[in-house]
Amino acid sequence: MSAGPAPAAALTVSLCRDPGQFAALEEPWNRLVRRCPTATPFQSHAWLHSWWLSYGKEGRLRIVLVRRGGELAGAAALTLVHRPLPLLVPLGGPITDYFDVLVAADHAGQVVPALARGLHRAARGAVVDLREVRPGAAAEALYGQWPGARSRLADSTCMELPALPFDELVKRMPASGAQRVRAKLRKTDAAGIEEREVTEAEVPAAVRTLLRLHEKQWRGRGVTPEHLRPRFAEHLTRATRRMVRAGEGRLTEFRLDGEVVAANVTLLSAGLSGGYLYGADPELRDRKVDVAALLLRHEAGRALAEGRPVVSFLRGSEPYKNHWRPETVVNQRFLLATDALAPLLRLHESRVAGRERAVGALREALPAARDWRARLNELRVR
Repeated sequence: MSAGPAPAAALTVSLCRDPGQFAALEEPWNRLVRRCPTATPFQSHAWLHSWWLSYGKEGRLRIVLVRRGGELAGAAALTLVHRPLPLLVPLGGPITDYFDVLVAADHAGQVVPALARGLHRAARGAVVDLREVRPGAAAEALYGQWPGARSRLADSTCMELPALPFDELVKRMPASGAQRVRAKLRKTDAAGIEEREVTEAEVPAAVRTLLRLHEKQWRGRGVTPEHLRPRFAEHLTRATRRMVRAGEGRLTEFRLDGEVVAANVTLLSAGLSGGYLYGADPELRDRKVDVAALLLRHEAGRALAEGRPVVSFLRGSEPYKNHWRPETVVNQRFLLATDALAPLLRLHESRVAGRERAVGALREALPAARDWRARLNELRVR
């Protein structure tokens, strides 16, 4: 008599509120990341745990964990905030470009409903506000299984290119633009700029150099204030060091006459290569060096060699990105709550929509308002 199919391993759902327990999850967490094809670099343990150490508030950690037969099979990394409504928001905050929950693809049919139930229990007193969800993310399935009130909004615009040989990417541009890029890259190569990837041990010094160049490059043009703060430098150094060690990131320096004139942090996952932050000496413009083309040529070549299908510019639709005719990807924002908190969700949704309308109207009425605010922020940080 033949034996029947083996019973499915039981699922257990728990809520982690202990930072020490979260720190100890590194190995099973990273195994789960490898089993979740939609995961981006921002779901790595290195990025999330480092962010918590620099930005987390005591008593606010909320991580829903799903285990199958003792092995981690699902996770949603969140923190509790009051703005002024009680919200559960993703770990990573505004400095993180993509959010997703982690779901082991081979057991998604079991894990997603369990994760939804666990998050539903965790959200009894708060609205869940999942920002920057990339299309196709596992969080879409969670949204579909949510047993309470929910709403979907548009979030940030991101730009992406397919990982192609650089000559093919140049051909996507208008003919005149392609000709200028080729001419500038010939001048760049003639200048003798050398590319070098930084080792794990060299990351701290290299991040300091990158941030110095980043501040210099944006001086007087409204640098993002957070990029000048010690907590950001601490986080970027710690996370990059761990990600370089694990093959989840790289830091590349570009040298001219022995001096670092540009540096770039790239975050990596199976599905994409994302240029997170770079710094470049403004004097490169005087030498007619096209820094954007230099960085993209390097990143596209590496992504193609490593089999990563997408080169992402991450968030933002700056003009220099549009020169390459990238694909536009709009992130999603999922608002979730229990039925009892549905009025609170609708209130939060109206606040979000009202804020977006006000920002849009201000930009239309005062195109320079964003620059003025950025420069005031820069002065305040200094």
